[in-house]
Amino acid sequence: MSRHPLERTCLHRAGFSAKVFSRLLAVLLLSAGLGGCQGSRATDLDLHWEEVPDRPWPGPDLWANRLQDWEVRDGKLRALSSLPMRTAHILTRRGAPNDGEILVTLRMGLSSTSEGSREGQESEVLAAAGGFLVGAGGADLDYRRAALIHHSPGPGGGLFLGVDEHGYLLVLDFSDENRMLARSEGALPATDSLELRIRVSDGAGARDSSSGDGEFSLALEARTLEGHDAPLTLDLQGIAGHRLAGGMALASHGTGEDGPRAWFSTAEVAGAGVEAHPDRGLGPILGTQYTISRSVLTLTAQLFPISPLNAGPGTPSENTVIMETQEEGGSWVQTASTPVVTPGYTATFRMEDWNASNSASFRLTLQGAEEGNGGSPYVGTVRADPGNGEEFVVAAFTGNHNVASPGVDRGSFDWERNLWFPHDDILEHIKAHAPDFLFFSGDQVYEGASPTRADFQNPYGDYLYKWYLWLWAFRDLTRETPAVTIPDDHDVFHGNVWGAGGIATPPGLTGSEAQDAGGYRLPPDWVNMVQRTQTSHLPNPWDATPSDQGIEVYFTDILYGGVSFAVLEDRKFKSAPKGLLPDAEIRNGWAQNPDFDARAEADSPGASLLGRSQEVFLEEWAADWTGGTWMKVVLSQTIFGNVATIPADAMSGSVIPSLPIAEPGAYVTGDKTAADMDSNGWPPSGRVRALRSMRKGFAVHLAGDQHLASTIQYGVDEYGDGPFALCVPSVANFWPRRWFPPEPSRTRDPDAPAYTGEFQDGFGNLMTVFAVSNPAQWGREPTILHNRAPGYGIARFDRSTREVSLEAWPRWSDPETGGSPYPGWPVRFQQEQGYGAPPQGYLPTLVVEGITDPVVQVISEPGGTIVYTIRMRGTRFTPKVFGPGTYTVRVGEPGTDAMQTFQGLQAGPDTGRSLQVRFDGKPS
Repeated sequence: MSRHPLERTCLHRAGFSAKVFSRLLAVLLLSAGLGGCQGSRATDLDLHWEEVPDRPWPGPDLWANRLQDWEVRDGKLRALSSLPMRTAHILTRRGAPNDGEILVTLRMGLSSTSEGSREGQESEVLAAAGGFLVGAGGADLDYRRAALIHHSPGPGGGLFLGVDEHGYLLVLDFSDENRMLARSEGALPATDSLELRIRVSDGAGARDSSSGDGEFSLALEARTLEGHDAPLTLDLQGIAGHRLAGGMALASHGTGEDGPRAWFSTAEVAGAGVEAHPDRGLGPILGTQYTISRSVLTLTAQLFPISPLNAGPGTPSENTVIMETQEEGGSWVQTASTPVVTPGYTATFRMEDWNASNSASFRLTLQGAEEGNGGSPYVGTVRADPGNGEEFVVAAFTGNHNVASPGVDRGSFDWERNLWFPHDDILEHIKAHAPDFLFFSGDQVYEGASPTRADFQNPYGDYLYKWYLWLWAFRDLTRETPAVTIPDDHDVFHGNVWGAGGIATPPGLTGSEAQDAGGYRLPPDWVNMVQRTQTSHLPNPWDATPSDQGIEVYFTDILYGGVSFAVLEDRKFKSAPKGLLPDAEIRNGWAQNPDFDARAEADSPGASLLGRSQEVFLEEWAADWTGGTWMKVVLSQTIFGNVATIPADAMSGSVIPSLPIAEPGAYVTGDKTAADMDSNGWPPSGRVRALRSMRKGFAVHLAGDQHLASTIQYGVDEYGDGPFALCVPSVANFWPRRWFPPEPSRTRDPDAPAYTGEFQDGFGNLMTVFAVSNPAQWGREPTILHNRAPGYGIARFDRSTREVSLEAWPRWSDPETGGSPYPGWPVRFQQEQGYGAPPQGYLPTLVVEGITDPVVQVISEPGGTIVYTIRMRGTRFTPKVFGPGTYTVRVGEPGTDAMQTFQGLQAGPDTGRSLQVRFDGKPS
């Protein structure tokens, strides 16, 4: 896509104005040397689209805001929307005017307008314009953050240089509500096809020796391409250098009406004042995610839209992605190829018999009908399985907001303070923990604000735009560390979703009424696209039977490093409560009837949480300890409880964003426990069924969604008899839930906060609360981010001791410099405490010879129900049981011949009885 920039300049030199560019020829000749137009500077960039296939993606040098607002068509990059300030940022170049001149040449136009649209040309209202943005973000703003600058004026927004729909040249201050800085006296006779030239050069003002800043001049020149009219010029002096340094972008501006939109056929950027950063190019492959389980590698490459967005749903395109792996000598060998699937532009490799004992570098390259897309191969690493490592570390995330609030697309916006993408602070801190595994529990995107409002007219492009931002931020983690990523309600463009088995939302309903009715409001092929982008790198589903409408499932298990993960879908199969609880008068999951008692009346035994198939899966998974499994971990979207309170007079959580935030350590009074049916505290019966299965494997539960970090131990029949759970903090938070129970727990440690101890949530579910990260005025800037308790979770599993450590970390706390988690963490416990019911008896102590750390499974007689399964530590283990009677015990290494079964073992007191178990072939 690149062409020699000085070659183009020479070809078009006849169009230059002697008045504005009298010195340009000398500059260009000096740059090119004696060869005239034979050479170019390494910083020069020439973009053109005449040979690029029609598609939404503008190419590796550009980031489009938004994806659905731009397309390449008929050899031109075209703005599709007439909304304010649509931008296509140049990623690989930045302006540095203190180093020399910046020269920009655009061949462009505004889409044809009627005669009426050019009337009233003296109006001060700018209806439409096209041109170039300079100084976006300033010299110091991260280039990825600066690349998001478009329709929200604010400090660091830059200067817009262009031509309006009436043919006037203009300079707008995008840092100051688009204030007009200069406008040409005359106008071009037409704007449908023109050449715009921009020059930034050192002005006559004195340079500030302390900052290196100085005053610069702007010179704009435009002429129609087909006419013979004289060029139109505009000069502006005295521009401070820092206003011109930073990102640069092609721009199309409109007012939201169906007015003119800009197109560009070529864009040239040159001069000593241009910095080159070729390594910042993106695509055609943006990133990867992968898992390894039982010697099967599953890796998904995420591509930009290399073909039209309306390509056939779920079908392979004509493009393929080639995978190569690197041999010891450094040479690359092709190992696999796979088609690109649309919509969604994913390419998934599933490779059996993968050698997981060694790390392997991989390289991915796009080939096929659009292999001329440009860009570079994507390189990453598949790590070796941790094997017998002593500690296994999981880093967990939820709630990926990129901007300060849903309203950032209106009014002035501080790009430095309130744009949080690309979350580099969290990524740097995560690397210090050296995680073996990553878990993203959902809300990777928000339909309303990550970073733009939802576009339900074009949900395919809108989702991909938001998803690309998430992957761009986290791809350096996922390119080399196994990850589980699962979608939650906002990922499928719902505020709340009760999937009800995958049904469609009833037609004619909108807003909370549609959500309360259950199901998905967007088409099944769109939902499948979302799931494919986020979950296609997981192992095959445990039961691949699609849900209603053909919406696919992904619940599965992963065995990696001896840790067995169950990946659940706790939204898709969840019943909608409104139809089951008519007396509650439910609105958006909250009972509006003040006489409705959620603790006594909210349970509906027939209501589904996980669905029958997932319940069977969870039961079987808890009993499967093959392959050296030594720890069980459940991964889901949200925890199985409602750890939240709201003001006593509130009827829903809608008040949460406006509640005042207390000082650290303060206790808010006047709250009541929340009964939010969007939480997995509802339905209680479904929750109990899930927990009974989970504790049979002593599983630890990791989840997110609630916007309030917490560590609790579930109670099933009594306090403390169920699994432990960590709900991780949000990466960034719009919905700062809190936990201030109206009465303190009578069982808490006297030195612990009043919100810890044994409680019932709003549905009567039992839980022991160990730690909570309530929002607080932490004194960290920006307060709009940090006061809402953002961060991430860390779970540590010690192989030797089977100790588990759960941690919730603030995003400002640096683990490398002595930083610490939120108050109350870490919470440490032993694996066996994950089934904390008090023993009613014991079986004989197992004394094992010939095997170390064998698996023990306890089965009740005569029904044959598995009580629990666990891998013992060492060679001695006394099985506890929870009722009288006889039991069967299976001991050994499951999946091998080294298994022994002992029946008719009588429960009794722990009196020192023992049972010898030998694996040397001798009778036991």
